[in-house]
Amino acid sequence: MFIKRKIYDDLLNWKKEQGKTALVIEGARRVGKTTIVKEFAKNEYKSFIFIDFSIASDEVKSLFTKYASNLDEFFFLLSTITGTTLYERESLIIFDEIQLFPKARQLIKHLVFDNRYDYIEIGSLLGLKRNVENILIPSEERILKMYPLNFEEFCIALGKEDLFNVIKNHFEELNPLRVLHSSIMKLFRTYILVGGMPQAVLEYLNTNDYNKVDRVKRDILTLYRNDISKYAKGYEYKVLSIFDEIPSQLSKHEKKFSLSAIEKEARFRDYEEAFMWLNEAMITNPCYNANDPTVGLSLYKDRLTLKMYMADTGLLLSHAFDEDSKMQAEIAKKIIADKLEVNNGMIFENVVAQMLSANGKNLYFYSRYDNLNSKNTMEIDFLIKDLQKPTKISPIEVKSGKNYTVSSMNKFKTKFKNKLGRKYLLHTKDLVVKDDIIYLPVYMTIFL
Repeated sequence: MFIKRKIYDDLLNWKKEQGKTALVIEGARRVGKTTIVKEFAKNEYKSFIFIDFSIASDEVKSLFTKYASNLDEFFFLLSTITGTTLYERESLIIFDEIQLFPKARQLIKHLVFDNRYDYIEIGSLLGLKRNVENILIPSEERILKMYPLNFEEFCIALGKEDLFNVIKNHFEELNPLRVLHSSIMKLFRTYILVGGMPQAVLEYLNTNDYNKVDRVKRDILTLYRNDISKYAKGYEYKVLSIFDEIPSQLSKHEKKFSLSAIEKEARFRDYEEAFMWLNEAMITNPCYNANDPTVGLSLYKDRLTLKMYMADTGLLLSHAFDEDSKMQAEIAKKIIADKLEVNNGMIFENVVAQMLSANGKNLYFYSRYDNLNSKNTMEIDFLIKDLQKPTKISPIEVKSGKNYTVSSMNKFKTKFKNKLGRKYLLHTKDLVVKDDIIYLPVYMTIFL
């Protein structure tokens, strides 16, 4: 079964440009990059060649060095070796796991200039120094990031596209869902539990068995750990330590990442490369404290103060909870029924971070503690540019419980009122607008 992905439209738009750039698809392992590109190639081109550099023969690899200056010979031999006829402007050449063979990436400049065919590169960790050493990174590349399935894609996979369109209309008009809300929240909790990794979603669709879905997710987590051991050479212990510590850090009331939990005298500069590795691998979504909530949040980023969210909330749940199948079944029931007594804050903040990241947003929060004046003590979970007034900032608070206060939001509104646009509080209840705050059901985060 093929799961429809929104990125397919981006691929079509790129194809219309007739080879002006090569497209680079970046994303975490098992996020579905290769599957979507192969489907795109089969549907939209007369022929395609797929080269996986994790298993490519020496004969194929040698073409990129021996015939780099003779593209006629390069294409002839590539076509002969793969047994694929190439048609000018009607064929696609795909380079999978491109990070494993940088010399192919370097040749992209000349391949794009030649303009006979289209090119898509697929990979992970493309920004790390070791994967671009001794090559000239081509300027003829366009980077496209791929994320786990978002809530819309999950709804489409489950045959509930019409329901999602109803949700979208209610967001645009700021109307409550009323009788539909509880069933949508149940669907959204299912999305949280299953997650957005295509293999996990397919397992859920085929079996409706959360234990089997959990097994798929644990296999992906094992793959990530193996990748860390294999590719984070020299600092794999630090990367693994951060990776294993994420659930514990997010389960605290104070979710800022504390290195002292890993090593008593740890300094951020000693772990900075490890944080960067996880971010480059798109396994995590880092969220930085912005000292001043104004346009140009990156200018006020405190890189030493951050929260680390998992890129997929379904993976976070499997990462966080015991592997015992009976316990997993019980946890699944409680999440779907909204009866999980602990860690709701971790779960809902993580899924909000996941959805904002998939919308192309860099993640920021605001946190300040003042022992002398409590009016200055406040924490806002996320900051984004306002959707309607890009010169203003929208603060976002996430509330997982049924009873909560808005004291931080009110203090934040008072202190920074001239810098703010719309204010959002994401909760598990229905939509309502009250006291200059838009209370959105958390599943509407996808529209922010």
